[in-house]
Amino acid sequence: MGKLKQKRTGLTTQHLTVVGLLMAMDIILTRFVAIQTPFTRITFGFLPSAVMGALYGPWIAGTAGALTDLIGIFLFNRGAPFFIGFTVSAFLGSAIYGLFLHRKQNNLFSIIAAVLVISIFVNILLNTVWLVMIYGEAWRVILPARILQNAIIAPVRVILIHFVLNQRTLKKLFQKNSTATR
Repeated sequence: MGKLKQKRTGLTTQHLTVVGLLMAMDIILTRFVAIQTPFTRITFGFLPSAVMGALYGPWIAGTAGALTDLIGIFLFNRGAPFFIGFTVSAFLGSAIYGLFLHRKQNNLFSIIAAVLVISIFVNILLNTVWLVMIYGEAWRVILPARILQNAIIAPVRVILIHFVLNQRTLKKLFQKNSTATR
């Protein structure tokens, strides 16, 4: 009897290690390298989320994003209340990166589309609803500042994501990952 050849479709130990490292980077960039105001927080946690989405697709990136949010809030809470809505937003943001960037050869249009969808639907709409629910503030007060913040930050996100995804080391990881999971 010959050996049956099996196709590898699951996560390997290397994949889990990379996801874990990206989750740790996300926690550090979100919780410790952030500009915090009562209604907005500017972080660089989107970079590891975008890389996870590009490498592993929407489900793994989304799950890792939600877990990262939960770990971050429970281990490194700086006075903000836990609210499951932000965990949903973390899942959706990372999953959207996966939908737009996974196996797309770092297409600038895909990066712009992902950032726009996340900025409008997750950051401006959903997160504003969560803030209104938590703090009871009028959305008319919060919304203009959040729109301005996202209008300023969105181009920065596009540039940084494009730059990070074009790094040689990461491109090698993309190539290795695409051949191992197909």
